[in-house]
Order: sequence, then C-alpha cells, then structure tokens
Amino acid sequence: MSPAAMMERPLQQADRVQNSPGKVEAFVRLFNDVPVRDLVANLTTSVESVEVAGRTFPLTLNDTSDAPNCYICCPSGAYIDYAVDETRNFIAHPSLRRSLKALIGACAPLVRASGLDHQVQLNNWLFSTNPVPLLDRAAIAALRADLAVRFPDRAIVIRSLNEIADPATIAALRAEGFRMLAARQIYIFADRGSAPAMSNDMKRDRKRLGSTPFKRVGDADFSDADYARAEQLYSMLYLEKYTPLNPHYTARYIREMHRRGILSLAGLRRPGGELVAVTGLFENGGTLTQPIVGYDTGLPIAEGLYRMVMAMAQDHATARGLFFNMSAGAASFKRRRGAVAAIEYNAVYAGHLPRRRRVAIRVMETVLARAGIPLLRRFEL
Repeated sequence: MSPAAMMERPLQQADRVQNSPGKVEAFVRLFNDVPVRDLVANLTTSVESVEVAGRTFPLTLNDTSDAPNCYICCPSGAYIDYAVDETRNFIAHPSLRRSLKALIGACAPLVRASGLDHQVQLNNWLFSTNPVPLLDRAAIAALRADLAVRFPDRAIVIRSLNEIADPATIAALRAEGFRMLAARQIYIFADRGSAPAMSNDMKRDRKRLGSTPFKRVGDADFSDADYARAEQLYSMLYLEKYTPLNPHYTARYIREMHRRGILSLAGLRRPGGELVAVTGLFENGGTLTQPIVGYDTGLPIAEGLYRMVMAMAQDHATARGLFFNMSAGAASFKRRRGAVAAIEYNAVYAGHLPRRRRVAIRVMETVLARAGIPLLRRFEL
C-alpha cells in the first residue's frame, strides 16, 4: 500500500489505540514500585497517570536539571546528542558529516533556550515509540487546560505522532496551539488483511524461520535466566552496535513488564540452551510496536536472527489485524518488507510559558520543517 493511498483522506483517523486503564495502572505502579534506574538504567523521570475526557494516560515529569538524560524524556538528548551520534552514518562522507555536525551545533542554543527538558509528557510509555490515542479538539483543550494549571512552568509534550496514524489528532493539536516539531522518519506496516502479498524478502525471511536450527520461544516460556539473557541481547544491538543513548532496559524491566502483562515476549534459542534472539511486543488496542529487539551480534549475519524476529513481529501483526508501527532505523530493510515511511512529530504546547521559550519553540518548528524534514527524507534518518 502506497503512502498516498494510506493518506488519501488525511483528516480521517481510526481510533486504533486503546490505552486500557488497567494496563496504564500496571505501568505506573511498576515505575512507582521499583526505582526507575533499576528498570531503565540511563533514565531519570517521575511517572504518574492522568485521566482527561474519558482517556487514561501515563505521564512523565522531568526537570532541566535531569539532563543529560535518555532522549525518551529529554528533547535536548534527542535533538542534540542523538542527532550528533546519528552523523556516524556519514563517516564515508566526511564533508557532509562535518556540515551536519555544524548545523546541529548551531541549533543547540535554540534547543536549550526552548526549555523543553523541563516538561510534562503525556502518553509516555517510556518507549522510543508511544502510539497516541485519537484526540479531538475538545479533549486536547481539556488536557491542555488541566496540565497548564497543574504544571505552569513546564512544556506539555506528546511524542510519536505521525502522518499516517495520526492525521486528525495532528490537525486538532495544531488548531489548539500545539507546535509540531519533526523528530525522525519511521516505518508503518499497516494492517493489510489476513493474507497480505509478501515481497521476496518477506518470503525468504519466513523460509529461514522455518528451517532454522534455533527453537522458537513463546510468550509463556521465559525464565529468569531468559530475562537476563534478553537484556544482554538487547544491549548488544541497541547499546553496543547502535548507540548507548538508546534506553538501557534492564533484565528487571523486561521481567516486570512481561509478568505484569504490559509486554509479550518471543525469541529463538539454541536447542536446550540460551536465547540467541528476543523481541518484546507492545500491543495497544489495534496498534503494535516492538520496543525490545535483540540478538547475538557475535553470530554470523547468515543466521538471519534479525530477519527472523522482525518476521515474527510482522506475522503477529498480520494474524491479529494490527497496525504495526515499526519505528525508525533499518530503512531499506523495512521498505523491502512492505513498510512505508512517515515523518514523526513531537507536539509541544508552550502558550503558558515565558515569551522567550515560546519564541525558541516556534523557531525550532520552522527550522525542523524547512531543513530537518528534507534531511530526514533524503537520508532516511
């Protein structure tokens, strides 16, 4: 399905995200029962819940003094530190890399002047991708009024809005005074029915999954040793191969999120031995995300571990008719497996904040729209 077909009615939006009160309560209780650093080792935040217009949301609170902090609660970490780290993708083009670093450096004072690190973030599940429930203008006005009174010195932030899943919510947020700050390019594998046409790459992935010597591990088959190994596998991929700026999810986090029914798990293991690949799936209403992916990067690429766990997630989405947000990264890989690109935004409300901060956020919005989005699309960042 082409992006144009998926967006031909841009203000139509299915209500695909449920935010079940029970799941929100379990999540908030976890982060109040257990010290945050025992769950996400590189994160400082406070977690609460809020109900607005009949919707329940997890809520995070962060102060500027928390920086440097994990980017899931720290815009300066996302727009400065993570952006600089991403220039590693251009090591073969030193002039371009230098130019991008210079551009990011020039924008850093603007990001700091915005004060966005001093924030209240709505709907923050502490994942890189947090699917957002459908919000109309009345609900947005209610939540904006409530949060601005309760947190008069904090920017109000909602992450993970994208052009395919959230067109109506984005339009309503803009109409209620929210600024849309482009963040990254993500990939959507939409529900295409129970038997979608498969690309050749998808067919090869499933053939490999059917012939691998590794044993599939189901959601009910995870032990304490598997949780510890899952942390290792996630760290090998997201913290060592990619960047230590990614959330450092611990074994305790994976265990608690699984046992409390927030994440489901699947993986591959050596016959009679340890896990070699793992994935954690977050199902929220009719939407699926994949916040945990990891594999043994010391094994040969020919084993196809990443290909197989991604195939498992796509099959899970297809079997249940779910809208699968595959998040960012591995652009070519995801395109070849039926996903389409979309720009993701952070929505920010600052109407109750000092003029200096409001102006900085407005300028950020303009710079990101005019320079950031073309770069994201050109280099699939």
